[in-house]
Amino acid sequence: MATRETSKVPVNLDINGEQYDVLVEPRRTLLDCLREDLGLTGTKRVCDVGNCGACTVIADGRTGYSCLMLAVESEGLKITTIEGLAGEDGLHPVQQAFIQEDALQCGFCTPGQVLSVVSLLERNSDPSDEEIRLAVSGNLCRCGAYPKIFRAARTAAQIMSSK
Repeated sequence: MATRETSKVPVNLDINGEQYDVLVEPRRTLLDCLREDLGLTGTKRVCDVGNCGACTVIADGRTGYSCLMLAVESEGLKITTIEGLAGEDGLHPVQQAFIQEDALQCGFCTPGQVLSVVSLLERNSDPSDEEIRLAVSGNLCRCGAYPKIFRAARTAAQIMSSK
């Protein structure tokens, strides 16, 4: 049986402030590209259909499910993954708050939850409880750590406003 050669196309991706040139099949998702081509495994694969939020990334300041984004369509976007948050000064304030408030259990949803809160706080430095709930509503936590996640978001807002 003959196999059909799938052509790959060159894509330049801006991930966490670094440029990556990759060859991908046009149908390859950003999630697959991040995890398998670039070794950025903090972005998790769970449902692969946009229901759980474990694969959440920030693309040009807005959250998105990388399992639903094609790598070729991500060219030209500034993508932030969980690996891109911590800096030379240490953890991002949202990461600090998640640790401080013990806002994780198994930790599998945590990267997506953190990125959703980061995106919210970049747009709104003093969100209401309802705005926090809405921001993380696309991220499923099977362990039920939501009260601590909400508390971590409020703590992060306080940390960020004091800097």
